[in-house]
Amino acid sequence: MLARKTNCSGSPPPPALGRNLSVALHALLAVAAFGMFALLRGQDAPSARQENSTRPDAGVLKPVPNFEVTAKEDFISPDDLLEVYVVDVAEISREYRVSPGGSITVPLLNDPIPATGLVPAQLAQAIGERLRAAGMVTNPQVTVAIKESRLRCVAVTGAVSRPQLYPFSGRTTLLDVISQAGGLADEAGTTAVITRGDLAMRVLSRGRRDETEPPRVVTADLKRLLETGDSELNLDLYPGDRVTVQRAGVFYVVGAVNRPGGFTLKNDREEMTVLKALALAEDLKPTAIRNKAMILRKNTRMPEGREEIALNLQRILAGRAPDQPVKADDILFVPDSSSKRAMRRGAEAAIQIATGVIIWRR
Repeated sequence: MLARKTNCSGSPPPPALGRNLSVALHALLAVAAFGMFALLRGQDAPSARQENSTRPDAGVLKPVPNFEVTAKEDFISPDDLLEVYVVDVAEISREYRVSPGGSITVPLLNDPIPATGLVPAQLAQAIGERLRAAGMVTNPQVTVAIKESRLRCVAVTGAVSRPQLYPFSGRTTLLDVISQAGGLADEAGTTAVITRGDLAMRVLSRGRRDETEPPRVVTADLKRLLETGDSELNLDLYPGDRVTVQRAGVFYVVGAVNRPGGFTLKNDREEMTVLKALALAEDLKPTAIRNKAMILRKNTRMPEGREEIALNLQRILAGRAPDQPVKADDILFVPDSSSKRAMRRGAEAAIQIATGVIIWRR
């Protein structure tokens, strides 16, 4: 038990005062206990935070789907098509194409106005200041809007029906832009090459755990995508991306045939043979030397970078010799008996003829 303290006079304190001291003492003990409890919780908190930070997904930003990142950037870039409107100045209110150097030329103003890197409001202010400085408009009211921009488009090139720029609207995939481009052309190969733009590189970098950048150039197997519909191959595209559908290989039939020229393989895996090639070339001429034909094929291991595969078309056409495959870049040469010089030169003549065909096609 605690001894009852006395006051300075030596007499015991009044009963009311003793009760007050007891209440204050209990309150002090309660505050101390609460402070100790809070202190213990504060000591435990760092360990809890440390435990949470060790989770595999802690602090990792997930990639944002591209339909949520649709070219919100309003910065003007070269080749953008701008719509400029100046109140009560019809001569200036029209569309302007930003030059490759990044400026626009406004009628009645002597010098071009830099536009690249500005947002539309900044360019509008710059145009207004130029008009005011030229004494043309006292209080110019100018508005600028980006009508077309490469940064807001996906470029589709190569072996498609309508290669051009396509505006980006919402989520867009590889199949979407190929469909907008009118589908694959007859000479399309089986590979599409996607070159990522800056926006795609920023978005795709967000979900990576290491410090390496995502690949700038990726490829997709169109044959597998179209046959299986594999969603992993149907890549998401972003504004500024470029899709190039590669063309299938070309082979050449030259010499004593009715329709010499270059012929496109429908795809890289198409099985083309000598008989099929002759059918495309509309058969042999009567003057063809059938037992002296050859296929010229690229081969870096050969001294001249090509090999000569002898063919006896007489036996192949009669079914007494196997039909030979024809690959991309092959030259099927059939000599003509009416040209002894061509027959003597053989491979050289075939290459010269095929080179002429290639130049004509281009």
